[in-house]
Amino acid sequence: MRKELQTNLQYVDVLNEWDPFHLKNGGYETEIADTIQAVHELNNPSKLAKRIQAIYEFSFEKAIPMESCLKIAETLLTIKENESCSL
Repeated sequence: MRKELQTNLQYVDVLNEWDPFHLKNGGYETEIADTIQAVHELNNPSKLAKRIQAIYEFSFEKAIPMESCLKIAETLLTIKENESCSL
């Protein structure tokens, strides 16, 4: 369980650094939680990117370009893959 917590904290760090709407001081707690849940459910970068885009668009009523969502999805899935390989 400890390993999963560390992985989730890595996701939080990556998503906070991403800051797609340039809020500078966070403000993405709900979106980060929903995105982490999506990472646990999905393994396909394109599907995850679409889910991430939908999560943030629902909250902020503004779409993030798919290219940016795909890049963050790939980063998150790389963390997930590296974690599963080290178990």
